[in-house]
Amino acid sequence: MEDNEASVTANETSVTAPEVPVPAAASPAEKRSYLKPVTRAMPDGLLKGFFKKIFFVEILQGMSLTMSYMFKKPVTRQYPKEKRESMPGFRGMHALVRKPLTRRARCVGCGLCAAMCPSKCITIYTSEGKTHEKVVDRYEIEILRCLFCGLCVEACPFQAIVLTGHYEYANAAKDSFLLTKEKLMDNWDKYMTDEKGKFYFKNFWAPRKNHFETPAGQAVFKGKR
Repeated sequence: MEDNEASVTANETSVTAPEVPVPAAASPAEKRSYLKPVTRAMPDGLLKGFFKKIFFVEILQGMSLTMSYMFKKPVTRQYPKEKRESMPGFRGMHALVRKPLTRRARCVGCGLCAAMCPSKCITIYTSEGKTHEKVVDRYEIEILRCLFCGLCVEACPFQAIVLTGHYEYANAAKDSFLLTKEKLMDNWDKYMTDEKGKFYFKNFWAPRKNHFETPAGQAVFKGKR
């Protein structure tokens, strides 16, 4: 046993450590390459910085800019005292269009607006009338899910739904953001009078028949002669 232990210790002492390369000493030229040249600032730069600190030049420049705006007309609107008129074609709160004679909704319950809606925020409930016509019992829109993309307006072939210019409908109650058929028809009476409605359909309702016609001067392929 003693001989084995002695052999083990001899083997352990005979193991040499791996050689670690010793970096060579840097030459004087390489040492000088690491030194960054430090130059003194020019006397003009020192004088400019000195005068700027003493006379508060930057602060005076900022105050002069502030004072120049004090005598100009303010651009901030004092809302809600100063309300901004929405631009024509603004996509605001929805409304169901009324027929001018019967004052009933134009909607026939075809469901194209609900099918085209990307957020699926429109729900229509219909039933069959006495003369086997489709009757719209409920028409609901969840504004919190609406994207205001206007696809429902473009999909409707009867000009039954519009996006009004009304944008002030913030409320703490979540129920107020569920627009029923009655609320939508009231929005038409409040925000889309006859003249506004005509202007809306004339300029912003699409597609129209002339949208599918070939524009004048457009190149058309006529085939082989």
